[in-house]
Amino acid sequence: MNWVVFDFGEVIVRRTEALPELATRYRAALGDFEPAYWKHRDAYDAGASDLEYWGAIGADLGVEVDADFSAELTALDIGGWSRTDPETLALLAELDEAGVPLALLSNAAPSMGRHVERQEWARHFRHLVFSGDLGVLKPDPAIFRALLDRLGARGEECLFFDDRQVNVDGAIAAGLRAERWTGSGKARAQLGWKGTEGPLPFS
Repeated sequence: MNWVVFDFGEVIVRRTEALPELATRYRAALGDFEPAYWKHRDAYDAGASDLEYWGAIGADLGVEVDADFSAELTALDIGGWSRTDPETLALLAELDEAGVPLALLSNAAPSMGRHVERQEWARHFRHLVFSGDLGVLKPDPAIFRALLDRLGARGEECLFFDDRQVNVDGAIAAGLRAERWTGSGKARAQLGWKGTEGPLPFS
């Protein structure tokens, strides 16, 4: 069985546009807020709680963050990462309809993972794997081993798409086939996929 595995951020959904509003909630300039947002993101995606993440940003900016403020920020952040790409969703639907087994592997905090699981498009995936639930991030080899264990697959049976080259390289080093995501059009060519009547990907 050949699996196609997708990343989430900047693959299925577009890059967040919520950072200016998040900065405003901290009463901070975007130029001060954005570095803190990314500085602590790996720890968040590795399983830190919402309050720990937003509190760490607050500590950098001199702003106290309580549970209510954390929940507000989390909702804004999730909303920012919820603008789906229609062409990507169309590709997912076609592959699913044709019986191609799909999985998702994302560096995402548990709260983001629970949000993704509730989305209508998530039904296309047989497995959803999130770094925040595992405590390990791409491109660590351990997350790819966990993925293969979950799928019951060998590396060569998986084609992984990610927008970050470091994660593509990590997947290849772990024995998977992998391509950098630059859009659904390029992905169709890499899959050899011409629609629901085409051949199964890399079969």
